[in-house]
Amino acid sequence: MLCDNESMITKLSTLVIGIIERIIDKLGRMGSWFTLVMVLVMVLIVLLRYLFQVGSIALQETITYLNALIFTFGVAYTLKEGAHVRVDVAYNRFSERTRALIDMVGSLILLPLTTGFIFWSGWDYVAVSWQIREGSAESSGLPFVYILKSAILVIPLLMLIQGVAEFLKSSNTLRKA
Repeated sequence: MLCDNESMITKLSTLVIGIIERIIDKLGRMGSWFTLVMVLVMVLIVLLRYLFQVGSIALQETITYLNALIFTFGVAYTLKEGAHVRVDVAYNRFSERTRALIDMVGSLILLPLTTGFIFWSGWDYVAVSWQIREGSAESSGLPFVYILKSAILVIPLLMLIQGVAEFLKSSNTLRKA
């Protein structure tokens, strides 16, 4: 009976991990395409400026929006791929079980504290922006600064979602070991 429960828990967690990681993977890939779009917009800005002496504040601000989307979608993808900043001096020398324990503690304690702080400290900033429907300071700029600032709250949310997958992966590793 215990073996059946263990097997069911492992299957369920594997399913949840798969769903989360497919979503994060799609967002990460979208972010990488936004990088190409950002480069193309930058080329367009330069061509318009130097060939036709035409400037566009809205196009220039689009670079900021695209950069925010790249970072927002890329941060959880980076965690998924294990490419985030980590002190690897000793980590790589540890056994798989010890690494899983470290990852589990990080997912249970450090990640929620960090993302909770980002969410808490950004909430009022984003809420005020939405209340006034903040737009660009430039008259010909983009009117969606409040949506741009919302990325501040999306980042910790995506990180926590990926953190659930990381916790479950560590848990599965510990069950196997």
